[in-house]
Amino acid sequence: VHVVESGGGFLHAGGSLRLSCAASGSTFSINAIGWYRQAPGMQRELVATINSGGATNYADSVKGRFNISRDNAKNVVYLQMNSLKPENTAVYYCYAVERGVFWGQGTQVTVSS
Repeated sequence: VHVVESGGGFLHAGGSLRLSCAASGSTFSINAIGWYRQAPGMQRELVATINSGGATNYADSVKGRFNISRDNAKNVVYLQMNSLKPENTAVYYCYAVERGVFWGQGTQVTVSS
């Protein structure tokens, strides 16, 4: 499995951004796919996940503002991020769980105050 992120950028607080994660390879056997993020000097933390059954899970800090969805026909997972805050600044990594965990290279999201 190979995942590639896109959609990061720079924006002001309160804005919205949509990240995309394109999966390739053995996508039919992916158990879960989602997003982590890592801010400077911080540990990588879970943001949102969607499993093969469509169930979603979010970090408490993003509930109500972020939404994860997927397009099975395109093998793409989206992370819609609304009402962004400066503390959401991080590198956002897509990951997929198949028979191992596969990571993308990350995409930078910078939110200014």
